[in-house]
Amino acid sequence: MNASIINCRLCPRLVKWREDIAREKKREFRDWTYWGKPVPSFGDPKARVLIVGLAPGAHGANRTGRMFTGDSSGKWLFRALHKAGFANQPTWEHRDDGLKLLDCYITAACHCAPPGNKPLPAEITNCNRYLQEELSQMKPRVVITLGKIAFDTYLKTRGIKPLPAFAHNQVYDFDPVVLASYHPSRQNTNTGKLTEPMFDAVFAQARERLQD
Repeated sequence: MNASIINCRLCPRLVKWREDIAREKKREFRDWTYWGKPVPSFGDPKARVLIVGLAPGAHGANRTGRMFTGDSSGKWLFRALHKAGFANQPTWEHRDDGLKLLDCYITAACHCAPPGNKPLPAEITNCNRYLQEELSQMKPRVVITLGKIAFDTYLKTRGIKPLPAFAHNQVYDFDPVVLASYHPSRQNTNTGKLTEPMFDAVFAQARERLQD
């Protein structure tokens, strides 16, 4: 399935954007060869913890080719995963850095970097076939959604109606259980809307749920 994701060209706006970014680059990363394609999911497909993110960052995963790798959101996520025992190290800079997820799998509502970090509803719909396939094959015990778009997308994919209100570190007793978190974006972390203790609490709660 990841091969299908990598070769996907269903959304013309996203194809143009991700490839333009890969050519133009950011001055800081001018020596990099950008990935510039849809970013596949990452981790153990037999994992008990499933993380659903929003979309690759233009100069993060769109550059490195691995989910949440190479930008500040990934720095926050992998630090928290390592602290909770879901990653072997907190390293997050490139896809050959030895990072392994432990009992954890990361996917996204949209696998292409979108302009302004905001995929259109139709683009999320186009990408949803991949999440549906993953959910049909996986049997997680805990699902962690990063941000409201990921939260809504996951629940809609599961056919859950009406959608409950989103709240950080809220537990939703579906099967599997859902834990909601603010996304570790700069917008949230730089303003203090999301702090390290707040973020760590989500993964600590996931660990507790697995031990119950």
